[in-house]
Amino acid sequence: MKHIYTKAAIAAALALSVATAVAKVPESELARLDKDLTPMGSERAGNAAGTIPEWTGGLTEAPAGYVEGGHLVDPFPDDQPLFTITADNVDQYVENLSPGQVALFKKYPDTYKMNIYQTRRTAALPEDVYVKVRENGATAELVNDGNGVVNFAVAHAFPIPQNVYEVFWNHLTRYRGGVAQRTSVHVPVQANGAFVPVQITDTMTWPDFLQEGKDPVKDRNVLLYFTYAIHSPPQLTGTVLLVHETVDQVTDGRRAWLYNAGQRRVRRAPQVAYDGPGQGADGTRVADEFDMINGSPDRFDWKLVGKKELYIPYNSYRLHSPDLSLKDIHPKGHMNPDYVRYELHRVWQVEATLKEGSRHIYAKRVFFLDEDTWQVAVKDQYDGKLNLWRIGQAHEIQYYNVNVPWLTTETVMDLNDGRYITMGLTNAEKEPVQFGKKMSRKDYTTGALRRLGKR
Repeated sequence: MKHIYTKAAIAAALALSVATAVAKVPESELARLDKDLTPMGSERAGNAAGTIPEWTGGLTEAPAGYVEGGHLVDPFPDDQPLFTITADNVDQYVENLSPGQVALFKKYPDTYKMNIYQTRRTAALPEDVYVKVRENGATAELVNDGNGVVNFAVAHAFPIPQNVYEVFWNHLTRYRGGVAQRTSVHVPVQANGAFVPVQITDTMTWPDFLQEGKDPVKDRNVLLYFTYAIHSPPQLTGTVLLVHETVDQVTDGRRAWLYNAGQRRVRRAPQVAYDGPGQGADGTRVADEFDMINGSPDRFDWKLVGKKELYIPYNSYRLHSPDLSLKDIHPKGHMNPDYVRYELHRVWQVEATLKEGSRHIYAKRVFFLDEDTWQVAVKDQYDGKLNLWRIGQAHEIQYYNVNVPWLTTETVMDLNDGRYITMGLTNAEKEPVQFGKKMSRKDYTTGALRRLGKR
């Protein structure tokens, strides 16, 4: 299924990619959020082929069988794959696959496959968030050559993006419930299939949702507050990371602290950024790969390629099921494809190339952002010789109990050494994800870090 670009569309995309700051979106343009665009800024209509449907409001009601506080019930239990992509027929579908996805079929010709299901545009946000998104469209502005954003609140800074930086910032500022606490496992899988799961609790709070409210001085330039506490295995128990994630990290770098239970001390952690080692990841990812991509864009040159149709993980409720064990999900090489659902969606394609004189283990990165959620759904990452190296995929679900589109897991797969990691799986947890928990600014201090680190 080939996606066709007009010459005008390509020219417009290239023009957007080189801009670094633009005027705010006028009301006449924002009116499109009630017409041809969704309140999130995606195309409301389906595609010409009928394989992507119209957005009609998303999934906002829980299906029968859902119990408040428990695992989400699959709202589409009777859906069957439309077809399956394998190493034998992958050439028929390359127009709708990333180069990294194609490379996985070559790496694992006997075991890797993609089951393609009916596309369901389930993404939806609360009505009051839609109001904020529209307000952001009229007020948000890039600063410092695209390395920061000002005058936005709550979510989706740029519903009608004017350049590549605004697309990138939509991923970083997308709505994730305001406060989200998740107890889950990260599973670094060795090339032979062996793994030791790492249980963690991470908590994210945006300043707008602090109990005491956002403070213009104390929360200045803060995007979110974040803690990451490791509970097992024993050698990592009591390790806790605290991050005050800044917006413009060139002007005001990420503020991070690490508590080590064995040493009983808190220390600053400047390595928790860019290509520093990821916590509890056994070398399978770097710091700025958590949440697919995080942090500052300043070490890369960015280009907006345009929009295309791609098979991406979506409505991955089977992976969320408490009926699955970690062994069910994690054979060697890649996750068990029988439990993974792919759908055809429109995505924004963004390329990042390492700037001359800058340092990062990846020389090039290509991100594909789902148009409805602004979530990076797929990423292809290249080494210093521009060979494909690590492939990432985000398995999205709609948390219909709170109208939050987010992940049930994300994964990074290494084409060179055969290792991979999954992050965020909650199958064995009684309360998988809690949204709306009351959090205070004092919960994100170094004193709180010590309390979280007690074994």
